[in-house]
Amino acid sequence: MPELPEVETIKRELKNKICGRKIKDIEVRLRKIVNVTPQEFKKRLIGKQILDVKRRAKLLMIELSGDERLLIHLKLTGQLIYERPRGASLRGRQEIRDKKQEMRGKHTHVIFYFEKGKMLLYNDLRQFGYIKLLKRDEALRVIEKMKFGPEPLDKKFTLEIFKEGLFKKARQKIKPLLMDQSFLAGLGNVYASEVCFYAEVNPQRTGSSLKDGEIGKIYEGIKEILQEAIKYKGSSVDTYLDIYGRKGGYMPHLKVYGREGKKCLRCGVKIKVIKLGGRSTYFCPKCQE
Repeated sequence: MPELPEVETIKRELKNKICGRKIKDIEVRLRKIVNVTPQEFKKRLIGKQILDVKRRAKLLMIELSGDERLLIHLKLTGQLIYERPRGASLRGRQEIRDKKQEMRGKHTHVIFYFEKGKMLLYNDLRQFGYIKLLKRDEALRVIEKMKFGPEPLDKKFTLEIFKEGLFKKARQKIKPLLMDQSFLAGLGNVYASEVCFYAEVNPQRTGSSLKDGEIGKIYEGIKEILQEAIKYKGSSVDTYLDIYGRKGGYMPHLKVYGREGKKCLRCGVKIKVIKLGGRSTYFCPKCQE
């Protein structure tokens, strides 16, 4: 599932490409992806202007004129692909057409059409994601009910707040806790494993067992790793692509995730993987003993 760096990348790219544009037409190919009938979806959105694109945890919110809001959750395999302008050369145009035709396949479930032939495709192989059309107040209530924890890159998210949160859930194991969206918004399996390695903390440790220095290192790792992953436009460990159909560039920088049996980049001992909270958890048995 795309995590905070991937969703933040998509948000930033969408802001650059669709803000100010008006929706010319919409095609809903799979009814269950949207929360209203395709007819109502089109009626309420055609002619609306994109005002802003925001992110809360792993959720995207597109603000439109007329008090309408789109809440988009990519879940496991959702993608938002923007059809960029044609290339200058004939070869460039053909390459882009071929690429977009490839993107616009049987897993394309919703298409937003803009002026000048531009479009935004919602693809979803597993069909777990959704697009909800809501009024502003409804959207805010939906987000509030999700009870997300603090945003880890927000300036208001201080070490003191992190410690308070740990104290309240002191009996929980640290790696699943980092993935708990009510504790901290946006982290998932990939970056929770990376943060534990960064802090040299065994992912099975409980919050109550952590020393002040270890808590500080975890907090520092959250900030540093997420910012670095955003810099490289996320990690494509599964089906994630940015809006241009490009894979994220952070995979070569992953220290433990997906590296079972390979040598630890810090000490040389082989990386292990265990199941923790139902998820594959990668760690170094020496650095994180």
